[in-house]
This record gives sequence, C-alpha cells and structure tokens, in this order.
Amino acid sequence: MTSQTHAPILPPATLGMLGGGQLGRFFVRAAHEMGYQVWVLDPDPESPAGKIADRHLCAAYADETALTALAATCAAVTTEFENVPAHALEFLARTRPVRPAAAAVATCQHRIAEKTFLAAHGIPHAPFLAVETAADLDAAGPELFPGILKVARFGYDGKGQARVTDRAEAQAAFAAFGGETCVLEQMLPLDYEVSVVLARDAAGHSKAFPTAENQHARGILDVSIAPARASACLRDTAEEIAARIAGQLGYVGTLGVEFFVSRGQLYVNEMAPRPHNSGHYTVDACVTSQYEQQVRALCGLPLGDARAHSAAVMVNLLGDIWFDADGNTREPDWAALLAIPNLKLHLYAKHAARPGRKMGHFTVIDADPARAQAVALAARAALGIRDEA
Repeated sequence: MTSQTHAPILPPATLGMLGGGQLGRFFVRAAHEMGYQVWVLDPDPESPAGKIADRHLCAAYADETALTALAATCAAVTTEFENVPAHALEFLARTRPVRPAAAAVATCQHRIAEKTFLAAHGIPHAPFLAVETAADLDAAGPELFPGILKVARFGYDGKGQARVTDRAEAQAAFAAFGGETCVLEQMLPLDYEVSVVLARDAAGHSKAFPTAENQHARGILDVSIAPARASACLRDTAEEIAARIAGQLGYVGTLGVEFFVSRGQLYVNEMAPRPHNSGHYTVDACVTSQYEQQVRALCGLPLGDARAHSAAVMVNLLGDIWFDADGNTREPDWAALLAIPNLKLHLYAKHAARPGRKMGHFTVIDADPARAQAVALAARAALGIRDEA
C-alpha cells in the first residue's frame, strides 16, 4: 500500500469527517483554529462533533446521498473511529483524498486481519488463533490458555471479550457471542500497558508523541501518564515499532498503537486508525496536538512538532460520576477541578450521561512528572472516582 503526495489543501477549504464523537469534536476544533471548515457525517443527531461542525450530515455512514454530498464539498475526508464501513471510504476515495485509506482502516478494524498483518511483518504480538467456528477451538493448543476470546469486529472498551481458562470455557464464550468470528489470544503476564500515538504524512515522514503509560478500569482507559514510567530504551522501541507499523500500512494520518509490556518485552495489542484516547494529553502538553497532526496529514501539510513541553497525566471522566449513591443524576463538582491552575478540563457535550460512557477528561500538566501525577490522582479522588478492588 502506497500513498501519493498532492498539493497541500489550504484554508479556507472544507474538510470531511466520518464520525461525530469526541475525537471528531477535537478534530473540528483543531481544523477551525487553522482556518478550515468541517462537515461531519454521523447518524446521531446529538453527536458532539456535529454540534460544532459547519454542517452535520445526519445519516448512516453508508448513505450514498450523504457521501455524495460530502465528496462534492469536501477537499479531503478522514475518520474518527475504526468502525466506519471501509466501502464508505472507498466510495469517497474515487473523487477525494481519503486519509487514512480504506485498506489501512480495514486491517485495523478486524482482529484477524490485524493479527495476521502483525505476524506477516514480524511485529511482536501474543500468540493467537482465528476462530470462525466452534470446531476451530478444538484445535486450540494448550499454550493459548489461559486466554482471552475477542470478537473480531466492533469490540472496544472491554466489550466483546471473555477471559477463558480452558477449551470448555472458550467454547461457552464463543456460543455466548452467538458464534461470531473471534480471535483467541494467549493471556500474557502483564507488567503494564503503554501506547504510542504518531502521525505519518503522505511522503512517509512520521512523528511520534511521547509514549504514554495506561491504566484501565473495567476495560476502559482510566489514566494515562506521559511520559510513561518506563526505560528510555523501551519507550524508544515502542515508538520505532509504531512507526514501522505505519510504514507497512502505507498509513497517512494519526495512528494509535497499544502495547502490552510482559516480562519487560513489548507486544502489540491493538492498532487504532485514528487519534487515540491515550493521546488526549497532547492537546495540553505538546507543541502540536494529535488532532492538529490529523489535520496536517490529511491536508498534505508538514507535520508539526510532536515534542512535549510538560509532563502530563490524563484522567477519563465516565458517566458514573454524574450519579449519586441512590442513582439520581447530579453535576460533578467542577469547582474543585477548576480551582487547580494546572488542570485542564475537557467536557464532550454529550446529551446524556450513563455509566461507562466517556463524558470528558482532564489533564494535569507540570514540569515535574511526579507532581503532575499526585495532583491528578487527588483530583480524581475528589470527584469520587475510586480504584477497583
């Protein structure tokens, strides 16, 4: 897969975005600040990105009338999440630059394609087995247990996953998933998790943001610490692997790569063909944010400086904190957060809170990484966010 360079797309051109969630909202903000207009295609009439876009096309992603309108107006199109149908990207690519390309998105949105890609290019990953039928599990070797059975498509934030200790549990989980195509992965002994967000342009230049260390709760990202509390060698290696993946994909845009660290070694967990939640910190702590890089790569502009000017700790805000102990809705104590001068609050303007839903985040920046972490964790506790037992 290769990408050709084109003349840069300059303001006040109109850009297209497939997907209207919080990642799209940050893209719209970045594009607006650079002088572009943005049209958003998303089926949700209350989509956060659609609310601030110059135009919100409220339609299904495969709606050819909406796609035709997008192609007729937008100079180039990108996506904010991996589950946009690849054929929608292919439809747009007939007449407009689409970055990342449909082929790269298709590889990242299907776990079997993703794992096969990693294996084909010698990129470290956990041992796995493609599971299309119950009979495939009969061939699962003992080295795959204990393992995690994951649906091949549309699984995120811990959804569509089951931990299994043996073949019988794997068969039961596969049946519970309705016989949907899955991947069985060996469960690695986990030291911690890190991620790399990078941008790559059409000429093949890439710039990585500092590697982040990630902590999850109930399968959802909870806290990201940047730079990661890992050796410089491990951080550099993670960034090198991420750049290698982007190059092999012929990727153009912002890419997130998640890693497990197991017994001191890096293993790629997943790839996200879009900005990544663990890269939220770049808005406040880096010279160029991951969203501005997405605009730059899409428009054929030189990539910005990905250097961090501060250490950062990002805390996700889920809808749980909008409910009291009796289940009544209430507004969290924003005054407590906004009293902290080096804390940056970002709320996503979602129309309704619900448990587990990402409603916003805050980032604490500081010259001292330990101080940033202490302030962020104290603010997190003040909101009533508790560690899992």
